[in-house]
Amino acid sequence: MLLVEQLQPKRHDRAGFACGEPVLDNYLRQQAAQHHRDGISTTHVLVEAAASGRILGYYTLSAAQLLLMELQEQDRKRLPGYPVPAIRMGRLAVTAAEQGKGLGDYLLGHAVARCLSLREQLGVRVLLVDALHEKAAKFYRAYGFRETSENATTLYLPLGTS
Repeated sequence: MLLVEQLQPKRHDRAGFACGEPVLDNYLRQQAAQHHRDGISTTHVLVEAAASGRILGYYTLSAAQLLLMELQEQDRKRLPGYPVPAIRMGRLAVTAAEQGKGLGDYLLGHAVARCLSLREQLGVRVLLVDALHEKAAKFYRAYGFRETSENATTLYLPLGTS
């Protein structure tokens, strides 16, 4: 059984995580716990219930905003003229040994569900991602993420209108 839980540095094996992207590996090992303590972001790790210390993948979330003019025109309707409240998924990674098994899809779905739940408690309109490269951007576009007008690697997913 798979579980997604907040990173607990003393319990989760960050040193054993390797996804093939050094910047993502290093973030988990060196910065994730500090960013949580400092209120910058939260890290959510995917683990197996039977081996809950081994991290299969992770994503991070933080508060963000997007300028109204960065939304595509069809998404600007009925919005006030100030920055749009958002959640940023700063990182999403799956360990190399588990890639190609749908865990990235699972993590993305979990992150979107968490954001939709937060939307009920806090005003938030979009989920932002900064794709590391074009391959990552293609992954997000397949799930309906749209390019901002300012940067083709910054993508957003509308989180509904009601």
